Amino acid sequence: MERRLSAILAADIAGYSRLMGEDEEATVEALKGHQQVVLPMVPEHGGRVIDTAGDGILAEFPSVIAAVECATEIQLAMARRNAGVPETRRMQFRIGINLGDVIHDETRIYGDGINVAARLEGIAEPGGICVSRQVFEQVDRALDTVFKALGSHQLKNIARPVDVYAVDWGQSADRGAAGGGKALEQEIRFCSAPDGVQLAYSTIGAGPPLVKSGNWMTHLEYDLESPLWRGIWRGLAGASTLLRYDTRGNGLSDRDAGDISFEAWVSDLETVVQAAGIERFDLLGISQGCAVAIAYAVRHPERVSHLILYGGFVQGRNKRALSDAQKEEAAAMLSLTRLGWGKENPAFRQMFTSLFAPEATKEQADWFNELQRISASPECAVRYMQAVGDIDVTDFLAQVKAPTLVMHARDDARVPFESGRKLAAGIPGARFVTLQSKNHFFLPNEPAFGRFLEEIRLFLGR
Repeated sequence: MERRLSAILAADIAGYSRLMGEDEEATVEALKGHQQVVLPMVPEHGGRVIDTAGDGILAEFPSVIAAVECATEIQLAMARRNAGVPETRRMQFRIGINLGDVIHDETRIYGDGINVAARLEGIAEPGGICVSRQVFEQVDRALDTVFKALGSHQLKNIARPVDVYAVDWGQSADRGAAGGGKALEQEIRFCSAPDGVQLAYSTIGAGPPLVKSGNWMTHLEYDLESPLWRGIWRGLAGASTLLRYDTRGNGLSDRDAGDISFEAWVSDLETVVQAAGIERFDLLGISQGCAVAIAYAVRHPERVSHLILYGGFVQGRNKRALSDAQKEEAAAMLSLTRLGWGKENPAFRQMFTSLFAPEATKEQADWFNELQRISASPECAVRYMQAVGDIDVTDFLAQVKAPTLVMHARDDARVPFESGRKLAAGIPGARFVTLQSKNHFFLPNEPAFGRFLEEIRLFLGR
């Protein structure tokens, strides 16, 4: 059995037994209608529904930010659905949220952290949300939501007293209306690279700066609302000021960049950091962005506090010893990209998606198919693939001075696990973490999602 730290949401309907006693059929019909609206909100926020027995909901989230946002959305939706319903027949959820260690065995979760969430639900007001101190301390800086302290409570069958906080709906609404809150809304700006290419970058969240180096196939606006990336960016922004940017040729940055090369990518990172006015920061690299982050960290050691690498590699395809079959495969992929990337029919892009996220749901795959089309042109995609193949940061690894965390999916279908292991082995003192996933871009509904966020939180001490 696997242990992990998760945000647990427990909810039930206040006065459900009374409602059933008064009109059983009407209550069951109303509950089903509410569930059809409420339950999809959990995966939309990166969570996973564990149980829906009776009138209850038990859900697990990799991020407390996502859990509180989901709970808030549920309560607001229920308030709208109850408008016009006689007060005696209204269904109102009570919700409790806790951050705790859980035991996972494929379909169920167990642990004291779940019991605390259930007890918090029990003391919440109808239509209210109660959270533990662990949750409050992480979301108070990141969301518009205002909490009021309810003091220390001795919850039933819980050994130690729990500090409880409840959402103050009135003050939360006032803060949001005044625009003085901490909502995770990104600000997009532009800057110019030395060769004149316009680069789009954004900031989101609050806290110490965390810069993500650019990688292929990004779109600042599209990514923030996507079912794949949304939870990651919001989760990281819960404890950091997250800076992202679209690399040249991608997303909102200039699409007709003349120079697409590794050196240009490193220079773009330097440009964006300078434009944002950040002196010292933590640096995150994903996929080929790992190599860019490594080169930057070596060239600017005074600026990088911590280095985080996921799904990276030391050498691109062109620098490795390949078999004849592998060379033919690479050539075929370039030809197919040139011919099929920009077409309305997503047949080719679906093949590409299956390499990056073979376990994606239809919704997630459809989004990734569309991301490929809108993020870059076929010509740019081919040039990117060629430039990525020429990457080689072998000589940089031993020069990295920043504390480094390297993560890689065990069965990554795009970048072999051995590539991540080799990356970590070459960086002095690097910590290596294996994520259990078959996807290069892990999915919000799998354990790797929560493990990724939790390892970063622990590594950065936030």
